[in-house]
Amino acid sequence: MHKPLRIASLAAACVVAGGALFGAGAATAGQSTANSTHEPYNIGLLVGDIDTYYGATLDKNGVYQASSKSQYVKDLDRIEKDAKNYIDKTVRKTPKGKKPAVVFDIDDTLLLSFDYEKKSNYTYDSATWATYVAQADRPAVPGTTDLVKYAKSKGVEIFYNSGLKESQRASAVENLKKNGVNVNLDAAHMFLKNADTPPSYLKSCATPGTWTCTTVQYKAGTRKHIESLGYDIIANFGDQYSDLDGGHADKKFKLPNPTYFVE
Repeated sequence: MHKPLRIASLAAACVVAGGALFGAGAATAGQSTANSTHEPYNIGLLVGDIDTYYGATLDKNGVYQASSKSQYVKDLDRIEKDAKNYIDKTVRKTPKGKKPAVVFDIDDTLLLSFDYEKKSNYTYDSATWATYVAQADRPAVPGTTDLVKYAKSKGVEIFYNSGLKESQRASAVENLKKNGVNVNLDAAHMFLKNADTPPSYLKSCATPGTWTCTTVQYKAGTRKHIESLGYDIIANFGDQYSDLDGGHADKKFKLPNPTYFVE
């Protein structure tokens, strides 16, 4: 997962009132402060607010977890409840000749990287991130394992559309399985970034060895490809607006993540 704007995300969050940002569970990705003429929210205080929002708690293994009583988990619970109700009502209305499907991002949609964020002080380093992903030991984003299983139980096909690299596939599969997400983890359902051999449906922005796709181009293009296989994507889940923008899904579900911003 390429995260070029981790520090920028903190700056973006600075101008958003703490109550509006954290109390409502809204992420900062849609905000921009590039032309702000006002002093931004103090970054030290902002980090404290993020800790409070997640209910940052060290477990017995020294891993930062989100508290089950945190506002973050409460916001997730609300979103996931709405999503289940929506899936239950919508799956029966799938157009004739189409198969219902849902698409999930992985990082901070299914696998929580809050421990990495905390210990890296919300900065990104490709080497430490790669090591962290390879450990395949991230906890689940609370409630999302059950959400995947619920969708599957309703006859919905599960797809994954992630910014992780193709070389990280084995780690992603192992980590998801550890958390009980053992649904459609094959290459036909899990789409990862393959810069060396990109799929033909991304030819407008990716050729072998050359990747210029934005996150929106990559993810929307992948959803369009899924639709071409005969699926109606009834819901698309992600923690970034770039996971969700670009169309090719009937409904978008934005999960909270105030820790970084991916364009």
